[in-house]
Amino acid sequence: LQWLRNPGPQHEKRTLFGDMVCFLFITPLATISGWLCLRGAVDHLHFSSRLEAVGLIALTVALFTIYLFWTLVSFRYHCRLYNEWRRTNQRVILLIPKSANVPSTQQSLLGLQSLKRNSKETIV
Repeated sequence: LQWLRNPGPQHEKRTLFGDMVCFLFITPLATISGWLCLRGAVDHLHFSSRLEAVGLIALTVALFTIYLFWTLVSFRYHCRLYNEWRRTNQRVILLIPKSANVPSTQQSLLGLQSLKRNSKETIV
């Protein structure tokens, strides 16, 4: 969720949103189309030519191959973008515990620095 809130490139977010919408529309359409092609192939095997049945089976295989290829390429692309974002957007603050050996002026400076941290930063 932090990646979506990041004010980085809007193109990547639009691509993710577009791919999610396409996935939600294409998945049911591919399933219904594949089922209809297979039902038609079964009907053609029983009642008419085998050539049309083989054509419908080939169409079903092509449909699902293209669907799986698009899904895997899209998923791989978004995983790569996310991993690249994780690698380049690390914010870490190292808090140094107060010690008896540190003079009081340095302790107050360390305290002020820790108060100024951004909410997006990770405290270690």
